[in-house]
Amino acid sequence: MCSAATPNSGDVRATPGSSRPHVVLLPSAGMGHLVPFTRLAAALCSGHGCDVSLVAAVPTVSSAEARHLAAHFTAFPAVRRLELDLASLDVSEFAGADPFYVRYEAIRRSASLLAPLLAGGASAAASALVADIALASVVIPVAKDLRLPCYVFFTASATMFSFLAYLPTYLDANAGGGHAIGDVDVPGVCRVPTSSVPQALHDPDDIFTRQFIANARSLANADGLVVNAFDALEPEAVAALRQGTVAAGLPPVFAVGPLSPAPIPAKDSGSYLPWLDAQPARSVVYVSFGSRKALPRDQLSELAAGLEASGHRFLWVVKGAVVDRDDAGELTDLLGEAFLQRIHGRGLVTMAWVRQEEVLNHPSVGLFISHCGWNSVTEAAASGVPVVAWPRFADQRVNAGVVARAGIGVWVDTWSWEGEDDGVVSAEDIAGKVRSAMADEGVRKAAASVREAAARAVAAGGSSYRSLAELVRRCRDGLVITNGM
Repeated sequence: MCSAATPNSGDVRATPGSSRPHVVLLPSAGMGHLVPFTRLAAALCSGHGCDVSLVAAVPTVSSAEARHLAAHFTAFPAVRRLELDLASLDVSEFAGADPFYVRYEAIRRSASLLAPLLAGGASAAASALVADIALASVVIPVAKDLRLPCYVFFTASATMFSFLAYLPTYLDANAGGGHAIGDVDVPGVCRVPTSSVPQALHDPDDIFTRQFIANARSLANADGLVVNAFDALEPEAVAALRQGTVAAGLPPVFAVGPLSPAPIPAKDSGSYLPWLDAQPARSVVYVSFGSRKALPRDQLSELAAGLEASGHRFLWVVKGAVVDRDDAGELTDLLGEAFLQRIHGRGLVTMAWVRQEEVLNHPSVGLFISHCGWNSVTEAAASGVPVVAWPRFADQRVNAGVVARAGIGVWVDTWSWEGEDDGVVSAEDIAGKVRSAMADEGVRKAAASVREAAARAVAAGGSSYRSLAELVRRCRDGLVITNGM
């Protein structure tokens, strides 16, 4: 069990009690992880009086990450950039693996190189480290050796965090059945059916599975757990994590969401903002499947036909490859010139990066067809835009369940899931779901209610604001958790 938090001594940290704690943030890879870290950096720096450093592992996997980092450091010059030059990694060891999971592994194997950055060198020594969940099991020991408080930031939903925290208990209780993961009843939260478990976790030899389980078993050794969640969207999961219902021995949990987009000026909003400005209120269906995956060509064709048949205006961000640096295709190659000509004016299709929060907050947008990456879900919730959930991989079915239970959107759980043989979702089904969702006033009212609750949570005195303020206080006072027997 855990004893009370006490000030540390004899370490490399900044002096406990100093008025401006120096918090070092360590993200892993992918926009789904990087974006919430930069938002946390902005909140700590601008709203809670912290000195902040952000560690950038170079080079990044995607161009989007490199652009985002550059824009963030330009907009927030007070945030220090600390570069982590990764140790060499023989990628042939991971042939066929997801490139972002391989990058997690490269950072994990470079964890020992963090010590000089955290000790300060030419810059200020750290007061605390906030590390990405993907790196937890290897970074917590480094921080402990430096006698530095270490917090773990889970960048996805509190529901998925609960699943991760409970998984070691589940696996230990079902050890006789091997590694197979069936339906998982997370105490105090919900049942995660085996069909919603991230695909990689069904393979005990997958690089992600090994990382995931190691990180889950390390949580009790952290000084605190941070999650981009808030009560109104995930009341059961947030409460169960805080109350210790999910798993025994967890450190304090800080629900700080929804983290607000950092005010980073856009160099170029392309053609989408003028186009949105010309559309009627709540008339546009925004379609995006995130930065991590690309739809198969046959599904792209059906989605195109479904959007066209729906009769609604739409803004569609198309992705042609897993890593954007490999995305050399053209829209005409993916969708055909005839389709692009037919929808001209009523639809806008782009392969360019868009500022999603800007799109979702635009008054012309009335619906979001989303893969349910957690950044997308929280941005939709904060904007009050209803969601048609179409999860594709990883934690996205768990997140789609959050959307459905909160009433802020609809989820057809029989729609295609990467790796399943359910075939392609038809244009007819897509068009019908778009039309019904656009006409659903109940979902629209629920989304508006959650938007108001999100605004209250992050406002001064709100639950998430207070939670982040308490995290800052602990960093300032040098509080660490000491594990007892």
